[in-house]
Amino acid sequence: MRIMIIGGTSGIGLGLAAHYAAHGAELALCGRDVTRLDGHPLASAPGVRTYAFDIADRAAVAGAMQDFGAAGLDMVIVTAGQYVDAAGLAAQPALGLRLAHTNIGGLVAAFDAAAAVMREQGRGQIVAVASIAGLLKAYPDGSLYSASKRAAIGICDTYRKALAPLGIALTTIVPGYVDTARLRELNDGDAGGKPFLLAEDDAIRRIVDAIERRAVRCVFPWQLHWLVRLFNLMPSGLRNLRRK
Repeated sequence: MRIMIIGGTSGIGLGLAAHYAAHGAELALCGRDVTRLDGHPLASAPGVRTYAFDIADRAAVAGAMQDFGAAGLDMVIVTAGQYVDAAGLAAQPALGLRLAHTNIGGLVAAFDAAAAVMREQGRGQIVAVASIAGLLKAYPDGSLYSASKRAAIGICDTYRKALAPLGIALTTIVPGYVDTARLRELNDGDAGGKPFLLAEDDAIRRIVDAIERRAVRCVFPWQLHWLVRLFNLMPSGLRNLRRK
């Protein structure tokens, strides 16, 4: 199996890479800074290639996809994403555009590049990791991050319908809080206060299972999913009290 992981140099992407490498897959690990893999066993493992690019750079994404996919491309997994909270946007407003370019424009660039290779094969699977924040209904003071992930889930649904007649499956992963290094960094080194926090290994297991089943959408954990549903039923005035 030949798999490209965009966002494969850290976190969930790297965890998925380790899983598939252990099962004999040939991998392309992609990220803006592939030196993050320095010292990791996968950096020098046979059958592993690296590509350095920004997912928002359509030409770079397409070039890497064509290069790796020349020998076949079974799966593309997109875990790359940006997060900026309200305080960060207030301090640096330009980060909002950067977030949109990555979480929305970059996702489209990856889908288009993957489809260009896979349609020639008449098969393939695309997997996108979004966020349970994207299931929050739009409301006046909702966060830009949530809006971007809501858009990402919608993009996945649209591409799934368009790609199905070409023999290409698309699975949308919608996780809650996962105890990754990045989440800990965003929470002063400790993400333990996040509700229904999942261990990274647990999240990887759930994602792999959804991929193998070719699930349309996989949302977890169910407890946080239900909280989001309850939140969406609240009047917009009360929803605006949520800390972003």
